[in-house]
Amino acid sequence: MQKFTLMLDLKNDPQLIEEYENIHKEIPAYIAKTIKDSGISKMEIFRFENRMVMLIEANDEFSFDEKSKMDSNDPKVVEWETKMAGFQQIIPGTKAGEKWVLAKQIFDL
Repeated sequence: MQKFTLMLDLKNDPQLIEEYENIHKEIPAYIAKTIKDSGISKMEIFRFENRMVMLIEANDEFSFDEKSKMDSNDPKVVEWETKMAGFQQIIPGTKAGEKWVLAKQIFDL
């Protein structure tokens, strides 16, 4: 099993943040299925102010590159990601074309 921690900011607008949270209370079943089909067994998102942290557990075959290819060829996923992008803003220092960025683990007990 693989574990990943990713980070992304929301636009610093309380109404947008509330709407984003409401949308994530029950995401479309199709989107959940594509996430699971990619090899992700668990995904959680936490928020403080406008900073989000995503925790992912995935099988050993999971690949972000493969998931990205699958997603970019699926019109429903592209539509979902486009909608979510309206709420999100990248963290300074993020490479062009990236949204969620992998966080570096610096401690493990």
